Amino acid sequence: MSGHSDQHEEHHHHTPNYADNIVVYLALLALTALTVSVAGIDLGSFTFFVAMLVATIKALLVINIFMHIKFDDWVFKGILISCGFIVLVVFVFLGFDILYRG
Repeated sequence: MSGHSDQHEEHHHHTPNYADNIVVYLALLALTALTVSVAGIDLGSFTFFVAMLVATIKALLVINIFMHIKFDDWVFKGILISCGFIVLVVFVFLGFDILYRG
């Protein structure tokens, strides 16, 4: 016998850490304040890119911490990364359109 029945795949269940949630919440509030502040500054065509950078950081915090994707299987991470790549391509095309629009 190969002994495969004796081996157990360990599943690590993540329990919510409220201190981490509070830190992420405060970071999201700070990033929101940064977004509002940047909206009042004229950065020209880079305003869109700064807004997208801040929004991406906020989305990554929410996805990894609040949605617990950080502790999930690679199948779900792969699907999420694929969707994120598609959204990135759309935003890059949109960015080029904004930069080179006459």
